[in-house]
Amino acid sequence: DLIQRTENPLILVLEGVQDPHNLGACLRSASGAGVTAVLAPQKGACGITHTVRDVSCGGADEVPFLKIKNTSMLLRKFHDADIQIIGTSDRGGDSLYEMDLTRPTCFVLGSEGWGLRKVTGDLCDHLVSIPMAGKVDCLNVSVSAGVCLYEAVRQRL
Repeated sequence: DLIQRTENPLILVLEGVQDPHNLGACLRSASGAGVTAVLAPQKGACGITHTVRDVSCGGADEVPFLKIKNTSMLLRKFHDADIQIIGTSDRGGDSLYEMDLTRPTCFVLGSEGWGLRKVTGDLCDHLVSIPMAGKVDCLNVSVSAGVCLYEAVRQRL
């Protein structure tokens, strides 16, 4: 309902993020970026804890955080509502910086250990990667969330 009432939603779905420090950092970035809502599965994902609140520096209280029963069903609803779904992957075919993020967008980031599930990746309109200039091949999930969200903010300004 909140998402339907928002003119140009920017949504963050965290699939299986388990570390409270990562969730807190994601909520902090989401708050700063003006994200409409952050969503996570009811099972297999961290919820709001004291540590999450501390790390989020107020973001946990500012951004709606919703636990969802079925990620696949949610993404199908977003697709039907003409919200583009962009998943992150170190194997993503497109660069984040080639995407048009000025339209309604949902970023989907996978867990710390194994990334996006295949079924979730298959529901994404695009799988993107963040170009890396150094020797590591991927970023921490909370850093990736910040990079993605602030690219959307940059494009929307």
